[in-house]
Amino acid sequence: MLIALPIISPFFFGILMMLFWKNFKAHSYLNLFSSVVSVIISVLLIDRVIEQGIITLQIGGWKAPFGIVIVADLFSSIMVVITAVIGFATALYSMATMDHDREKFGYYPLLQILLMGINGAFLTGDIFNLYVWFEVMLISSFVLLALGGKREQLEGAIKYVTLNLLSSALFLAGVGILYGLAGTLNMADLAVKLPNLEDPEMTTVVSILFLIAFGIKSAVFPLFFWLPASYHTPPAAVSAVFAGLLTKVGVYALIRVFTLIFVNDISFTHTIILVIAALTILTGVLGAAAQMNFRRILSFHIISQIGYMIMGLGLFSSLAIAGGILYIIHHIIVKTNLFLVSGFVNELRSTYDLKKLGGLYKLYPLVGLLFLIPALSLSGIPPLSGFWAKYSVIKAGIELDEFYIVAVALFVGLLTLFSMTKIWHEVFWKKNPEEEKTFNTINNTKQKVLSFLPIILLALITIIIGLNVEPFFNIAQKAADQLLNPEIYIKAVLGN
Repeated sequence: MLIALPIISPFFFGILMMLFWKNFKAHSYLNLFSSVVSVIISVLLIDRVIEQGIITLQIGGWKAPFGIVIVADLFSSIMVVITAVIGFATALYSMATMDHDREKFGYYPLLQILLMGINGAFLTGDIFNLYVWFEVMLISSFVLLALGGKREQLEGAIKYVTLNLLSSALFLAGVGILYGLAGTLNMADLAVKLPNLEDPEMTTVVSILFLIAFGIKSAVFPLFFWLPASYHTPPAAVSAVFAGLLTKVGVYALIRVFTLIFVNDISFTHTIILVIAALTILTGVLGAAAQMNFRRILSFHIISQIGYMIMGLGLFSSLAIAGGILYIIHHIIVKTNLFLVSGFVNELRSTYDLKKLGGLYKLYPLVGLLFLIPALSLSGIPPLSGFWAKYSVIKAGIELDEFYIVAVALFVGLLTLFSMTKIWHEVFWKKNPEEEKTFNTINNTKQKVLSFLPIILLALITIIIGLNVEPFFNIAQKAADQLLNPEIYIKAVLGN
């Protein structure tokens, strides 16, 4: 049952919070305790997978492909671990920064349901249940986005839910067509039956439908415009979870289906993915360069960095996919941290507008240092985690003679550094442009500790990955090898 606990645990604690509906303090402590439990469960799960290989759970005793199956391979286990770490960091930060208005409308239970949906998407072995978990995520994330009822939040939430509902409709249509073609929705069974269809071109057509559906959820070019319109509107804790995890579920789904199910016409489908990756990398960073709002810059950089992840999928080599997985690990940690730092800056100055910020380094040098670590890592500066992730995918591109996308990736790395130095100069280095407006003071020691602790934790993880990258790359390489040898997954789910 260990494999089901990452789904059951947040669901249980979310329901438990309902029994203490008006006790917001109990909600926050239960949320923190749940995040600690999730970290422990996820570590035990990945340890089991490393020791025993892919593990499965046949729900209700109905064997695959007839019943619902939960599957944990290295890739999904890695994603569950990172989700637990981000959940823990967000739990600490929320205790310091979340306002009572959002708490009384169920912020903490919604957060637990969101984490349940994310883990469910990572662990399901059924394409229809992947759709179900996406809908669980969509419902909870929409409410979290709109919670507070401010005009800009509602505007962003409407754009967010509209595009994601379109994605869900395309996804569901693709699921229906797949079932009509193969008579099954189990991913392993689909991988067995689709290559034997009389009309293999139909599989390619369906794959494009899934590419569009998951492309919207991943915010790839040209389907990304909902993200920068919405991610900068909610509180920093919500933005951090969204930035770190939500789009990565879409990336996970792309990698899963285009290494397991849709591999009949790689020269066509993966070439399209590679072109989309290049355009995503470029347009995201150009959008960031034009912004003067702290969180909007970070939001556009999510788009750009998604491009590097699917670049690994498009190149479709062992090194490339390992680099893409390492990039996902690095990016979730770094991007979450940058949004938490932006939230702390907002606590001090009540704005995200770079033109109204300045002089922060003089009064709060630690905040400046904690910003620099993830910012330089995002830019790919050695020896931080981002350098090794970019190095891996770029090296894979060079080995495959894909010099155009390598050139784009290197060029965009420079523009990413430009954006991060712009934030550094505007927020920390230049003089305060509004001398009459003093900095807000955070006198509550508990609030200071709970705000700084997750930022420091994530910064330390970034440094540890950068200075000791070998074990992280090795596990990413093993996960990539499993993905590129789908018969291992098929045998684990269906047996001999």
